[in-house]
Amino acid sequence: MSAVQLRYNSAIIGFTDLTDLTDLTDLTDLTDLTDYMINWIRTAVVNWLRHKRPLPQTPLSDFERIQREVKACDVILLEGRSRVSEVIKLITQSSWSHAALYIGRWHDIEDPKLKEILGRYYQGNVDQQLIIESELGLGTVVRPLTVYDREHLRICRPRGLGFSDSQQVIAYAIGRLGTTYDVRHIFDLARFLFPWFIMPRRWRSSLFSARPGKSTQTVCSTMIAEAFGHIQFPILPLIKRIRGDKVQLFRRNPKLCTPSDFDYSPYFDIIKYPFLDFHHYADQRLLPWQGAARLSKEERDLYIGTDLDAEILYDDTQ
Repeated sequence: MSAVQLRYNSAIIGFTDLTDLTDLTDLTDLTDLTDYMINWIRTAVVNWLRHKRPLPQTPLSDFERIQREVKACDVILLEGRSRVSEVIKLITQSSWSHAALYIGRWHDIEDPKLKEILGRYYQGNVDQQLIIESELGLGTVVRPLTVYDREHLRICRPRGLGFSDSQQVIAYAIGRLGTTYDVRHIFDLARFLFPWFIMPRRWRSSLFSARPGKSTQTVCSTMIAEAFGHIQFPILPLIKRIRGDKVQLFRRNPKLCTPSDFDYSPYFDIIKYPFLDFHHYADQRLLPWQGAARLSKEERDLYIGTDLDAEILYDDTQ
């Protein structure tokens, strides 16, 4: 280390005698201080991004019915309420900001080794319905499906997926438990999706870096895309015609996968269970549009309520 660097470092950590810095312990202290500051800033940013707005008074999805109908290997899309969810929605131009993989209950897993691995990360009730997901601040974790009660959800079901293949997808996801969440990936994805004249796509982006083996970091949709790619199940593949009627499929880079891709994919069936279902009302005109409830000031910017609210909305004298 040069004398200039020593003088600069001494000013940072409060040493008045440069000879103090010749001790390796002091250099270690400086490194520890730097690591502490970086971790403190990272934690503060993560906590800020994870802050969620309150749940709506009435959910859009019928969670009880979702619990009854969901099947192993279904991808569950979530319209998140956190600040990082708003960033993802803006980047992807979609309402869906998060994806989780439903794996069933603990006793539904047949492989004893997978059960053992799952048991290291989940010590709850074995009868709970479980999902595997990658989330900011948590990494890749297994949690009960009930954590998303009252949230806006949608089921994306892989079409024609057999039992053996579904177990391989689940096995891959279980093998990813414990990996950390890749915050940089979100900004790299934004850089890729923004117009090229604003930010070159390949400029310092990790999306196009080829690293052998599994990455130690991931995000929700990438992890799930890799799991389905493990059995060569298509999501949004590139299809090229070779000659005549013959075609060839190319898997998309899983790092470019977003939650909405499962919604757009022709290989996943979309299943919705709205909180108020037409089956209970026979006709949309019989839905409870009328009532005494009133919209708040913020809600009036987005919704049209009763005749009184509509009169206020279209009142040109205001």
